[in-house]
Amino acid sequence: MSASVELQTLIYQTLVADPVVGALVDDRIYDGRPDTGGFPCVTFGASDYVEEDSQCITARVETINLDVWARSQGKLRPCKEICDAVKDALHEADLSMALNALVRIEVTGVRVFVDEDGLTAHGVVTVEADIEEA
Repeated sequence: MSASVELQTLIYQTLVADPVVGALVDDRIYDGRPDTGGFPCVTFGASDYVEEDSQCITARVETINLDVWARSQGKLRPCKEICDAVKDALHEADLSMALNALVRIEVTGVRVFVDEDGLTAHGVVTVEADIEEA
């Protein structure tokens, strides 16, 4: 399994298991926005990584965006609450991977805005992880 896939799986499992995130979005955490999915929800967005190899260690710094969606007549508060819950579940969490080694995970930024439709609040939670590859 690639380090990217393992990280995404770890983030998904962490968010699904978190009671605060669950209270806000239930089980609506998706890899891509489903056509029939309801609000509010969290989706995996853009990701990238840069190689951070050093002597005898293959490593990367991976950045992944989690998109948060809430629809409450353009109000931002529900989306902000979900973004904060996602941040609390992931930022500097003591998590581990089965195949690769998660050295660090932290939320490096959160942005919340009203989407173009004027009804949907959209949040972007940026997560950065240092991973030593197996």
